Amino acid sequence: MISEISANTSIKSREYSTVSEVSGPLMVVEGVAGAAYGEVVEIRAPDGKLRLGQVLEARLNAAVIQVFEGTRGLDTGVTSVRFTGETMKFGVSRDILGRVFDGTGKIIDGGPELIPEQMRDINGEPINPTAREYPREFIETGMSTIDGMNTLVRGQKLPIFSASGLPHNELAAQIARQAKVKDQGEQFAVVFCAMGITSEEANFFVRDFERTGALERSVLFLNLADDPAVERLIIPRMALTAAEYLAYDLDMHVLVILTDMTNYAEALREIAAAREEVPGRRGYPGYMYTDLASVYERAGRIRGREGTITQIPILSMPDDDITHPIPDLTGYITEGQIVLSRELHRKDIYPPINVLPCLSRLMKHGIGKDRTREDHDDVSNQLYSFYAEGRDLRDLVAVVGEEALTERDRIILRFADEFERRFVRQSKEKGRSVDETLTLAWALLSMIPPEELKRIDEKYIEKYYPKK
Repeated sequence: MISEISANTSIKSREYSTVSEVSGPLMVVEGVAGAAYGEVVEIRAPDGKLRLGQVLEARLNAAVIQVFEGTRGLDTGVTSVRFTGETMKFGVSRDILGRVFDGTGKIIDGGPELIPEQMRDINGEPINPTAREYPREFIETGMSTIDGMNTLVRGQKLPIFSASGLPHNELAAQIARQAKVKDQGEQFAVVFCAMGITSEEANFFVRDFERTGALERSVLFLNLADDPAVERLIIPRMALTAAEYLAYDLDMHVLVILTDMTNYAEALREIAAAREEVPGRRGYPGYMYTDLASVYERAGRIRGREGTITQIPILSMPDDDITHPIPDLTGYITEGQIVLSRELHRKDIYPPINVLPCLSRLMKHGIGKDRTREDHDDVSNQLYSFYAEGRDLRDLVAVVGEEALTERDRIILRFADEFERRFVRQSKEKGRSVDETLTLAWALLSMIPPEELKRIDEKYIEKYYPKK
């Protein structure tokens, strides 16, 4: 049975009651003519309630639909599907700031409904690569290991590689409330998107944003672990649609935090398995690189636009394996990585960021005179050098003992310990400015004779090296 109902647009919606199969999060509708990939459908369940879905595959005379609210309770005999002729959209306005949404874009904070100024396609609009500007301006996160040694730049994609049991949620919340641009006259906002989290974690994020006042300049999107997996595929796109409106329409500098991208990739694998696709590495679909890129590449700076979008995707590496397909592909697409360490976490060091495998490929263009401070680059290089040497000396001590070390080696060994204790470790409640970070760095470097600071220009040693 096919009926046509006039829609609000020039395209007419079509309704079918020819559901032939329901499998996992998917359903198949037979006899469909003219269905389009990404088209939104309304599903009327046997109890009369409406659910949303999206066309995942348009076959000849059939359509495969992913159901956002899940397929439980759907009966092939009495379920009907209406094809709307529209893509998935999210309503945007300035009033989205301070609000909390679920995985389908519904408000869940108990506040009034929004009156959107525009309805935007959640897949965004293609960006001409030649219209992109190179990211250069510094964003201060308040975390010394990031600001001092792996600086985040406006328009950059800088992921955090974590692992199960490490405090990436606490770090994400702290960065969200502390992050700011150097010019206080510019508007700054945070779009926070959590996928596949527990109710306890969701309550933690909401309470933390409310307690610190960060909610006023933030937009939260929360998908819970017991929500349908398919919602995890659309919620980051809704979040990025909100970010694009704030950045390119309201001229704001927007930081987008996406956690946990591993849950997103698992949902992608689940949908691919339900469609019986040929699996790629470790069962993930072969197009996962392209799919992740469609999320990550929506960050950047656009020529002629004042606003910018910066991304911090957070992912937990399965089995602590940095070569796993999710971090591996993420590393190819993004501009560096921040790596959390289980060893530092066991030492009760927060944030447990191991700076040695960390990298910010755009750092050198966002630091220096008139951006952070003139000595920033040299100081960062010297800290890396001494800390790496100190870590190597720890391994040597385990073999030959500390008695076999030279006096210089002992100084470097103590430097590595103090670097972790004083520079890496910091309060969960209070961030450090970049000036405080660099001042602390010089205090640590004062443990070492100035003639050993081979990576720092002599004029900076003369100006900043602490006088005894």
